[in-house]
Amino acid sequence: MTKLSNEQILTLHSMIIKQSGGSDGVRENELLDMALHAPFQTFENTELYPSIQSKAARLCFSIISNHPFIDGNKRIGILAMLVFLDVNQVMIECSNQEIIEFGLGVASGKYNTEFIIDWIIAHSGD
Repeated sequence: MTKLSNEQILTLHSMIIKQSGGSDGVRENELLDMALHAPFQTFENTELYPSIQSKAARLCFSIISNHPFIDGNKRIGILAMLVFLDVNQVMIECSNQEIIEFGLGVASGKYNTEFIIDWIIAHSGD
Protein backbone atom coordinates (compact mmCIF):
# COMPACT_ATOMS: atom_id res chain seq x y z
CA MET A 1 0.00 0.00 0.00
CA THR A 2 1.31 3.42 -0.97
CA LYS A 3 1.02 6.25 1.58
CA LEU A 4 0.99 9.95 0.76
CA SER A 5 3.78 11.94 2.37
CA ASN A 6 3.53 15.30 4.07
CA GLU A 7 5.48 16.81 1.16
CA GLN A 8 3.08 15.34 -1.41
CA ILE A 9 0.07 16.75 0.44
CA LEU A 10 1.73 20.18 0.65
CA THR A 11 2.46 20.09 -3.10
CA LEU A 12 -1.12 19.06 -3.90
CA HIS A 13 -2.44 21.82 -1.65
CA SER A 14 -0.31 24.47 -3.36
CA MET A 15 -1.51 23.24 -6.76
CA ILE A 16 -5.16 23.47 -5.68
CA ILE A 17 -4.71 26.98 -4.31
CA LYS A 18 -2.95 28.18 -7.47
CA GLN A 19 -5.70 26.69 -9.63
CA SER A 20 -8.80 27.65 -7.67
CA GLY A 21 -7.74 30.48 -5.36
CA GLY A 22 -7.35 31.02 -1.66
CA SER A 23 -4.50 31.33 0.80
CA ASP A 24 -1.65 28.84 0.60
CA GLY A 25 0.00 27.52 3.72
CA VAL A 26 -0.37 25.34 6.76
CA ARG A 27 -2.23 26.71 9.76
CA GLU A 28 -0.89 24.06 12.14
CA ASN A 29 1.64 21.35 11.22
CA GLU A 30 0.60 19.07 14.09
CA LEU A 31 -2.96 18.90 12.74
CA LEU A 32 -1.68 17.90 9.32
CA ASP A 33 0.58 15.24 10.84
CA MET A 34 -2.34 13.86 12.86
CA ALA A 35 -4.54 13.72 9.75
CA LEU A 36 -1.87 11.89 7.75
CA HIS A 37 -1.24 9.33 10.51
CA ALA A 38 -4.89 8.74 11.48
CA PRO A 39 -5.59 6.18 8.71
CA PHE A 40 -2.73 4.00 9.93
CA GLN A 41 -3.62 3.87 13.63
CA THR A 42 -3.63 0.53 15.43
CA PHE A 43 -5.06 -0.72 18.70
CA GLU A 44 -3.52 -3.83 20.26
CA ASN A 45 -1.69 -4.52 16.97
CA THR A 46 -4.94 -4.38 14.97
CA GLU A 47 -5.40 -1.77 12.27
CA LEU A 48 -8.36 0.51 12.98
CA TYR A 49 -8.73 1.17 9.24
CA PRO A 50 -7.68 -2.08 7.55
CA SER A 51 -8.84 -1.52 3.97
CA ILE A 52 -7.64 0.96 1.37
CA GLN A 53 -11.16 2.41 1.30
CA SER A 54 -11.29 2.89 5.07
CA LYS A 55 -7.82 4.47 5.12
CA ALA A 56 -8.83 6.85 2.30
CA ALA A 57 -12.03 7.73 4.13
CA ARG A 58 -10.18 8.46 7.37
CA LEU A 59 -7.60 10.56 5.51
CA CYS A 60 -10.32 12.65 3.88
CA PHE A 61 -12.32 13.04 7.09
CA SER A 62 -9.25 13.92 9.16
CA ILE A 63 -7.94 16.59 6.80
CA ILE A 64 -11.35 18.21 6.41
CA SER A 65 -12.17 18.02 10.13
CA ASN A 66 -8.76 19.03 11.48
CA HIS A 67 -8.47 22.15 9.26
CA PRO A 68 -4.67 22.01 9.12
CA PHE A 69 -4.48 24.50 6.23
CA ILE A 70 -5.23 28.21 6.15
CA ASP A 71 -7.62 27.63 3.24
CA GLY A 72 -8.74 24.78 0.99
CA ASN A 73 -9.22 22.06 3.60
CA LYS A 74 -12.24 20.52 1.86
CA ARG A 75 -10.50 20.61 -1.51
CA ILE A 76 -7.27 19.03 -0.28
CA GLY A 77 -9.13 16.49 1.86
CA ILE A 78 -11.03 15.26 -1.16
CA LEU A 79 -8.02 15.41 -3.48
CA ALA A 80 -5.84 13.54 -0.97
CA MET A 81 -8.50 10.82 -0.75
CA LEU A 82 -8.76 10.55 -4.54
CA VAL A 83 -4.98 10.49 -5.06
CA PHE A 84 -4.50 7.94 -2.28
CA LEU A 85 -7.14 5.72 -3.86
CA ASP A 86 -5.65 6.19 -7.33
CA VAL A 87 -2.09 5.28 -6.33
CA ASN A 88 -3.54 2.20 -4.64
CA GLN A 89 -5.47 1.18 -7.79
CA VAL A 90 -8.97 2.19 -6.66
CA MET A 91 -10.63 4.37 -9.28
CA ILE A 92 -13.54 6.64 -8.41
CA GLU A 93 -16.23 7.59 -10.89
CA CYS A 94 -18.40 10.59 -9.99
CA SER A 95 -19.49 13.96 -11.31
CA ASN A 96 -18.05 17.29 -10.20
CA GLN A 97 -21.38 18.07 -8.53
CA GLU A 98 -21.28 14.81 -6.57
CA ILE A 99 -17.79 15.54 -5.29
CA ILE A 100 -18.77 19.10 -4.28
CA GLU A 101 -21.82 17.85 -2.37
CA PHE A 102 -19.70 15.13 -0.80
CA GLY A 103 -17.06 17.60 0.43
CA LEU A 104 -19.67 19.96 1.82
CA GLY A 105 -21.37 17.06 3.60
CA VAL A 106 -18.13 15.98 5.26
CA ALA A 107 -17.28 19.56 6.28
CA SER A 108 -20.73 20.18 7.76
CA GLY A 109 -20.58 17.03 9.88
CA LYS A 110 -23.36 15.36 7.90
CA TYR A 111 -21.03 12.56 6.74
CA ASN A 112 -18.77 10.52 9.01
CA THR A 113 -15.97 8.09 8.15
CA GLU A 114 -18.38 5.16 7.73
CA PHE A 115 -20.44 7.15 5.23
CA ILE A 116 -17.27 8.05 3.32
CA ILE A 117 -16.26 4.37 3.14
CA ASP A 118 -19.70 3.51 1.72
CA TRP A 119 -19.45 6.42 -0.74
CA ILE A 120 -16.04 5.23 -1.96
CA ILE A 121 -17.30 1.68 -2.43
CA ALA A 122 -20.43 2.88 -4.25
CA HIS A 123 -18.38 5.06 -6.60
CA SER A 124 -15.57 2.59 -7.26
CA GLY A 125 -17.46 -0.58 -8.07
CA ASP A 126 -15.34 -2.43 -5.50
